[in-house]
Amino acid sequence: VQLLASGGGLVQAGGSLRLPCAASGRTKYVMGWFRQAPGKEREFVAGISWSGGRSHYADFVKGRFTISRDNALNTVYLQMGSLKPEDTAVYYCAAANAFGSALYKDYNYWGQGTQVTVSS
Repeated sequence: VQLLASGGGLVQAGGSLRLPCAASGRTKYVMGWFRQAPGKEREFVAGISWSGGRSHYADFVKGRFTISRDNALNTVYLQMGSLKPEDTAVYYCAAANAFGSALYKDYNYWGQGTQVTVSS
């Protein structure tokens, strides 16, 4: 599977962004979003099952971010709201074979990342 994340940009604190991740090739995977800020480890943000019926989130985004997918378009979305400066990072989409992991080692395929910058 090939993954292409987009939608990043500069937004003010309190604002919103939606990040799409388009998949091609074999696409029947669990999908996730991770992020990495400068000098920090890559961290899990959200994951969604193949059907879209199950999702899980990191505590720091619960109530602010929503992950969803449209399998007809082979696209996964991360809707981000109430953005904070600490959300500034490169955001990556990734594919896994099993639902429920927040560990980057369990995700086999990665997109190239898209930069999100939140100004205060």
